[in-house]
Amino acid sequence: MKAGSHLEKMFAAGHFAVTGEMGPPRGADAGHIHEKAKYLKGMVESVNVTDNQTAVVRMASMAVCRLLLDMGIEPNLQMVCRDRNRLAIQADLLGAAALGIKNVLCLSGDHQKFGDHPQAKNVFDIDSMQLIATCKKLRDEGKLINDHECEGVPQYFIGAAVNPFADPFDFRVTRLAKKIEAGVDFLQTQCIYNMEKFRTYMQQAYDQGLTEKCYIMAGITPLKSVGMARYMQKFVPGLEVTEDFIERLKGVDKKKQGDEGIKMAIEQIQEVKEMKGVAGVHVMAIEWEERVEEIVTGAGLLPRPEIS
Repeated sequence: MKAGSHLEKMFAAGHFAVTGEMGPPRGADAGHIHEKAKYLKGMVESVNVTDNQTAVVRMASMAVCRLLLDMGIEPNLQMVCRDRNRLAIQADLLGAAALGIKNVLCLSGDHQKFGDHPQAKNVFDIDSMQLIATCKKLRDEGKLINDHECEGVPQYFIGAAVNPFADPFDFRVTRLAKKIEAGVDFLQTQCIYNMEKFRTYMQQAYDQGLTEKCYIMAGITPLKSVGMARYMQKFVPGLEVTEDFIERLKGVDKKKQGDEGIKMAIEQIQEVKEMKGVAGVHVMAIEWEERVEEIVTGAGLLPRPEIS
């Protein structure tokens, strides 16, 4: 064990892991965090805390992670390369470790032009692959990027994101392999709606032995409506919402489309559980946290295994 996080222990024990996700508020109200978190506690092993998602200013991920720890919930600190240079990134990594945060998710970050401060200057001093390597060097060598030795070594369980659906598809598993080579321990995928393409992706990863080198979690996002499905299909890059999802939502009353989306998410979890190499699911029900228990229960994933 390196980080000794609960999520890492669940994987190591061979359990099918479940993680959740939370978007911090656009303000300083900690009550917002407590309200969301109560729906996730006991449902998942750990909770991703997004870092200015969609390039919109929100409460700092690290602060929310600390609040979750105080509530007895293990957080996954998301960190993007868009907003920090290597000095700030390494300082935050050391600070997060001192606060008791054990899981770090390394991301590039959405471009600022899509957010609420399009005039902001991005940084991208290092990219997500280099951020993974930085975390690994801190943990395994106790050294910063410049080889300076740390006084106190952070012990992170290192995560990252992968998109099985971006073009070119043939390069997706190669990209996965590069992140593993950089030092990642677990990976969470983009939202999955093209199940056949994801099955192909996982088979390729399995055949190349990559699923033996890291834990891959399938990303599941329940669809609330036909409108949400159409928007994601048209405007979210690298995401494939197949027509069968849309047709199924169109087949029910508007007021019941959310319930149908929950049913489909449950069916997706049951399907990916049977795929070789899938070690868990990442349930992304942002602003719909109150439905997570329904999803996890319906998929037969409760109660969560107890592990010390």
